[in-house]
Formats: sequence, C-alpha cells, structure tokens
Amino acid sequence: QTISCLPRSSEYSQKNAVLLPAAALGVGGVLLYWLRSGRKIKTIDMGDGWWGSGERPLKGKEDESIRPFKIETSDKEIEDLHRRLDHFRFTPHVEGAAFHYGFNSSYLRKVVAYWRNQFDWRKQVEVLNKYPHFHTTIEGIDIHFIHVKPSYVPHGRAVQPLLMVHGWPGSFYEFYKIIPLLTEPARHGLNEGDVVFEVICPSIPGYGFSEAPHQKGFDSIATARIFHKLMNRLGFKEYYLQGGDWGSRITTNMTQMLPQCVKGLHLNCVFIGKQGLGRLIAIMLGAYVPWLVGLSREDARRFYPFMQKNVYDVLRESGYLHIQGTKPDTAGCGLNDSPVGLAAYILEKFSTWTDKSFLHKDDGGLESKYSLDELLTNVMIYWVTSSIVSSMRYYKENFSKDPNLNAYSGIYVPTGIAAFPQEIIHTPQVWAKDVYKNIISYSYMPSGGHFAAFEEPKLLAQDIMHFVRKVEQL
Repeated sequence: QTISCLPRSSEYSQKNAVLLPAAALGVGGVLLYWLRSGRKIKTIDMGDGWWGSGERPLKGKEDESIRPFKIETSDKEIEDLHRRLDHFRFTPHVEGAAFHYGFNSSYLRKVVAYWRNQFDWRKQVEVLNKYPHFHTTIEGIDIHFIHVKPSYVPHGRAVQPLLMVHGWPGSFYEFYKIIPLLTEPARHGLNEGDVVFEVICPSIPGYGFSEAPHQKGFDSIATARIFHKLMNRLGFKEYYLQGGDWGSRITTNMTQMLPQCVKGLHLNCVFIGKQGLGRLIAIMLGAYVPWLVGLSREDARRFYPFMQKNVYDVLRESGYLHIQGTKPDTAGCGLNDSPVGLAAYILEKFSTWTDKSFLHKDDGGLESKYSLDELLTNVMIYWVTSSIVSSMRYYKENFSKDPNLNAYSGIYVPTGIAAFPQEIIHTPQVWAKDVYKNIISYSYMPSGGHFAAFEEPKLLAQDIMHFVRKVEQL
C-alpha cells in the first residue's frame, strides 16, 4: 500500500512545485496591494461644507473673488475701549504669588494703565496694514488672509508659496516679524541659500477677521479643506505648509487630505496621542537607558523628570482646555465683555507658554520677550472682532469628534520639525515618526517656546529654509 502511494506523492510534488510559487506570488500581490492601498485609506476625504447662516443656497455659484481688505478703527471703538478700561475693578493678588495663581493682578494694573494711556491703537492699525490683506468667501463664510510676495527675486531663484497657520490664542499677527525674513532673506542676513518665499497667512474661521462659522461642527478638517480651497483659488497647485498649535493640526490634516498638493510640511509643535504598553515601557526605560528606546540625550534632558514635565506641568497649563472643550460660551461671554479680562486670559498664556520659569516672576516675564505694544495688538485683534468666543468654540468642535486629538497616521510627505525647548510638551523624533513617516529635518532649537514665530522669528525662519532646501534637493 505504501508502494502504491509513491507515484501519487510524486505527482502531488510536481503540482506543488507549480502551485506554491503561484500561490506565493498571489499572496504577495495581495499583500503589496493592501500595503499600497493602506496609504490611500489613511487619507482624509476632502468632502465639502457649508458654514454660512441658514441653509445652503440651492442655486447660484459662490463668489470666488479675492477682495482687498483694510483694517480700520474709529473714535467710537477707541472711546468704548477706554471707558471699559477706566472701570476696571482691581483684585489684590496674594503676596508672593507671582504668576502661580494666573495673571498677577498688580502687574495687570500696570498693563491696563499702559493700554489706557500710552498704547496707540491707530498706530498699530497702520502696522497691521503694512502687509496686503484680503477677504474671499469659501463655504459661506468670509476668510481673511494676508499675502506677501517678495519685492525682489534674485535671478535663478524660485519663489516657493508657503501657507503659515496660527493657533490659539495667537493670530496672523504672530507672523509679522518672520514674514520679511522669508520674503526678503538677503536683506536680513539669510542669503546663504536659494530659497525665497511668498507667504500666505490666513485667519482660522472664528479668529480675528475671518468670519465665524454659523453652523456646528467646524473642526480642523473643515479648516484644512477651506485652506486648500484658498490656495487653489490663489492659483497654487503645490505649496509648503507651516504651523504650530492648532496650525500644526490643520496643516497635518491638509497633508492627509491632499498630499499631492503639499511639497513639504514644517511644524514647530507636534502632539502625538499614541498610548499603550510599548510607550509606557519606553518612558520607563528612557530615564535610564534612553538610547535603548531611541531617545537622544537631548530628548531625555527635555523629557525627564517625566511626571513633572509631562503630567504636573501639563495639568497646570491645561485648565483652559477643559473649559473651552466643553462649554466655551459661558466663560467666553465674560471675556467678550471685558477687555481687561480678555487681556489677562490671553496674556497669561504668552507668559508660561513662552518659558515655564516665568511662572515665578511677578511680571510673568512678558516684557523680556515681547513689547506691550505687540502683546496688546494681538489682544486687540480678538477684542475689536469679538472673536474670543468663536475661537474658544474651536476646542469643543475638535474635542467632540476626537477627544484625544489623535492625528491620523501615515504622513508621507517630507516633514520638518523644529523642537523648541520651552514647548509645552516635547515630542522626540522617534515618537513623531509614528505619524510623520518621512521626517527629513528634525532640529533641537536652542531657545524659544510655543509662540516660535513671534518670539524667535530668525531661528524659525532659518529652520524653515534649511528644511525647504533639503526638500528641493530630493
């Protein structure tokens, strides 16, 4: 019986010699297709939206014109501000509190006195208008942006379009010091390369001079779609993106939505929400053998002690986030009614988010990095546009859909990251790779915090140029 089976076993072996390689090829082909299609699955469907008041019109095409815009003020606006400042009710601070309880009220009194008696809003409006402003209507709401082109382009240099997106509680004004460095680098000692930019800085809808959405659900993905439409309307097919804070998430979403349009993504703030046993083990080992879990010495210096820097500090700085992520209108209505309350709420972030040690200073260290004119100009953008409530709602809209703010994985466009030492949370490159798969530039910046373009414009400009130069050489 055994002998009689031999010819049949030989027959099966011959068949297997043909079938097994064929099956392997088939399985390999399916696997390759699955891997390739995996990238496609990770992209965000662009979709469409309507954020205007009422129902979307059934007929008629949206006005796609680009309309010049100019910031203006009036005697009535300034008189109303002064009247409110004059009625500021002072609250004595706790002795020795510095900024540990929030904005120090004694220093706040000084800020209010300067605001009332020395700050010149008309002069600052002229400063704001030094760059060209525009409005255009997208998905039912007016989008504000500035668009600055280089005044001179040296022969042989290509002009790269760069969309820069702000966050909260910032504004397009954060970029006013970095714009000339990017559009006219040679005039500012940054002529070592061949990179020149034209810069587009939009206001997130609901911030500053961009109209607030009238419908629920306006999140970073809707913003990403609107900003892609803006760039397309301006005639750009490919462009670079740069962002921090909400701008980081918006530009990341833009990359996930239309990766073919994004030449490169540069971030100065990265939040990675991935959790799990592997990450916990990495955190535990990283304090003793950082190299074993892919951390550099600088990563370890910025990351540890872990509980202090990643739990206690974050909890202390994130109380606003819970309010804005749940019931923003309640606190917002008070801030929209009181310029002093608004200034305290916003400027406190410009203290400890710039440098954590400023918590121990009576003046919050604010004037060591910024001028009061600069800080109050940013506050005034929120005040004159009554945009603080709509800007706060942005947290609720995003957290309602994605409580952990976990970015989609699989960003394959060239990515550059500038890691500033005073950023709220440090994200090592090895962790950033969980989402950003093609990091070609990761820089440990020597100084600076959350508001990088506002605080360290030259450092950020140099890193953006370094990144873009590497991308252009690929």
